[in-house]
Amino acid sequence: MFIAHCSLLICLAAGCANGLVVKDAETGRVYGKWALKEGETFSIEFVHSVNQSPVRDTFVREGRLIKPVEARYYSFGAGMPSSLSEGLHLRREGEAILVTGFETSFKELNYIVGTVSDHLLYINNEKIGLRHLCGRNAHISFIIQ
Repeated sequence: MFIAHCSLLICLAAGCANGLVVKDAETGRVYGKWALKEGETFSIEFVHSVNQSPVRDTFVREGRLIKPVEARYYSFGAGMPSSLSEGLHLRREGEAILVTGFETSFKELNYIVGTVSDHLLYINNEKIGLRHLCGRNAHISFIIQ
């Protein structure tokens, strides 16, 4: 499957006190930990439930905060931004539409893992299927620990 078991197990055993943590938003149960240094990025990709095209959100670690870097998608339409807030920038890169210029940072990111299509975590050159890791419809949080 997509799970990179070896590095995940090493990180869990070592504690990865300095990285990205995925946990159950309600119970706090930890599903996984990955080393993530200051300035390093990770992405979450999913197929948008309405327009059925891929969306990839990329984030950077800033201290104990998570800052959006880029939102990449391939189709305008229902559920996708067609106008931007002040300070955001829209550009094309081949077939992709990129939104950049985010200024807000978050202590945690919350997602509901897909039931029809998976949410994928890209971190440290790994691709992790969150349905396999956390379960379908799991309410999860990403935090820096």
